[in-house]
Formats: sequence, structure tokens, C-alpha cells
Amino acid sequence: MAAVTDLVERLRSGELRLYELEEIADPDDATAARRQYIAEETDADLETVGSYSIDAADAEPNIENMIGTVQIPMGVTGPLPVDGEAADGEYNVPLATTEGALVASVNRGVTAIRDAGGSTARIMKSGITRAPVFSVADVGEAKEVADWVRENEAELAAVAEDTDPHIAFEDVTPYVVGDSVFLRFRYDTGDAMGMNMVTIASEAASELVEAETPAELVALSGNLCSDKKPAAINSVEGRGYTVAADVFLPEDLVEDTFHTTSEAIAAVNTRKNLVGSAKAGSLGFNAHVANIVGAAFLALGQDEAQVVEGSNAITSLEAREDGLYASVTLASLEVGTVGGGTALPTQSEALSILGVAGGGDPVGSNAEALAEIIATTALAGELSLLAALASRHLSSAHEELGR
Repeated sequence: MAAVTDLVERLRSGELRLYELEEIADPDDATAARRQYIAEETDADLETVGSYSIDAADAEPNIENMIGTVQIPMGVTGPLPVDGEAADGEYNVPLATTEGALVASVNRGVTAIRDAGGSTARIMKSGITRAPVFSVADVGEAKEVADWVRENEAELAAVAEDTDPHIAFEDVTPYVVGDSVFLRFRYDTGDAMGMNMVTIASEAASELVEAETPAELVALSGNLCSDKKPAAINSVEGRGYTVAADVFLPEDLVEDTFHTTSEAIAAVNTRKNLVGSAKAGSLGFNAHVANIVGAAFLALGQDEAQVVEGSNAITSLEAREDGLYASVTLASLEVGTVGGGTALPTQSEALSILGVAGGGDPVGSNAEALAEIIATTALAGELSLLAALASRHLSSAHEELGR
């Protein structure tokens, strides 16, 4: 405690700044001192913020100026049967959220999927992207740069892959806008989500472009990637995993589970998710995929801001002669099972519930399984909410659960 008290005194005097504490103290003492200082400065009670089981040292790669942790309730839904190429079995899916009734709602969809015999999930396309932007003198030079890139893709691949043994160059697509040239690189990063990996690889490739063409690098990210922002290019070209899940529910199952009909649920989907979303100019045509993706990301150590792209999804429902066909397609789900927040103890434990913590064998299989599981969980959430709307039970469900 003496060490912490001394650190706080030095903060008060201005001798130390908040970000300098780890230079002279171990992470736990630095965190405690910073928390005490902030509590005194703001007259806030931070007792609960300071109550956590992880070591501050474990969090060092993920946070700066740490004062404690935020605890979010974590629930589980399942068992969810997934027939995927990487995920094949029944899964209890951890979801972290503060939204009451969410896990219960998803669980109702999971029950329907399980009673129907399970859901099929497939990854249609994969690859994380980074798109540096270059400046040139005019459109003539822009065309010259674009042509060079297309003709020398093998050389670009070689320098990019030389930056990391776990990265594989997939392709690069040039885009020209006047005197700006964007190069959208796409990579396979195995079980890592891979943003840091592709940024470093793209920097090496950009240096080769600068050396061999008139182009001058302006920024390593030119927003054509597009990371953590709504973007049509991710809807069309994909980013991370483009993954789909579907299920067929017999009519008697629809009526017994959801207390409505296939026709009614499909009608809600058409007018809400398709027509309503189109009128709103939405990039996502779904009911609440962000709810499931966000809750899964928090529980499983994913980059929370990438819920923006991860919820870029289309839900498609069709009332058939003997039941309901339902699918959800996530265009740009960016997930990984190594790196980033996946190494934090609680998130690693949550990944272990799914059996996908760490690197897969073969490489990439754990991240692929995670993508298939999240897509199927999103399908369960879509089914439940659309059915609640069709049966007019949405508000009563929240009232019943006291939310």
C-alpha cells in the first residue's frame, strides 16, 4: 500500500502523469494508484470498478491508463446445433449484454432450431482487408499505378507475406478516384482477426508501390477497407467472413413454438426487414443482428467496434407449403480466436465453452467455427424477434420478464 500511496502523492504533485505509472511500478500497483487518484479527483466511488479477478498485467496489451474493469453480465444460450464445415455439433453460446430479455429471446430461437434438427452454416468468402490511399499527379499516373499493381501482384504478395509467417496474401484491387489511388488488399490471417497483421503487411507492399511507381502513400488506411464504418463495399465484397446460416421449420413447430404462422412471420420480415430497411436507406436488412453480434463480441474478446460491419446482414424468410425457410447472411463478420481481447482470461474462458480458444488445427478452423456459430446464433435471434412481432408478443415478453 505504501507504494500505491507514494504513487498517488506523486500524481497529485504533478511529478508523474497517469500514463507513466507502469514505467516505475508493477501493473497492479499502477492501476490501484491511478484508480485512487481518479476517485479522489472526481469524488467517485470506484470500489466495484476495482474489484476484478484478472491480473492487470494480463490486460496490458489491451488497455492504457487502466483503473479497473467493467463487468457485464454474461449468459448462455443453447445447446445450439450447428451443421457447419468448421463447427459441427451442439454449442452453448456465451452472450454478454445489459439488455434484459435478449438471451431469453435468442434461446427461444435456439429451441426452434434444435427442434427442427439444427441449422446449416457455411462460410462463402473470407479475407480481412486494408486499403491504403496514394496520391498521383493526374489520372494518367493513376492508370499507370493501377496497371502496375495488376501486373505485379506476385511481387506485392511476396513482400507482404514476408512480414508475418501466419499471413497469406489473397489479392489486391485498385480503385481510382481522380488523383487518388486506393489499393484494397485482402489477406487470410488464420485464426487471428488480423487487423494489425494486415496493416503491417500493407505498409510493406505500399513501400514497394512507392519505389516502383509515381504514387506517394498518403495514409495506410484510406477508408475503402472499410473498418468500423458502415460501407456498401463490405456488403458487396465482404470483409472478414461472409457467412450464412439457414434452417427449415415445419409449420406445426412454428405454431407450437412461436404461436403464429409461417406466413405471418415472413410478412413481417418482408415489410420490416426488406421494405422498411430499403426506405430507411439501411445497409443491413435485418431485425437485430447487432444485438447478437455485439453480445457475442463482448463475451468472446472480439473488437467491439467491428459490430458495425458484423451486423451488416440480410435476413431472408419464405413461407413454404409445409413450413418456414429462414436464413441470415452476414457479409462482413470479423472474428478471431487468437490475439486482441481473446487472450484476456474471462474472454478466453468463454471461447473455451465453445471449444475454439486459441489456434485451430488446421490453422484457421477455430475462427471459421466461431463465425459459423455466431451466424447461427444470429439466425436464432432473428427468428425469435420476428415471431414476437408477428404474434404481437414483443411488449408482453418484456413486461413478463420485468424489463
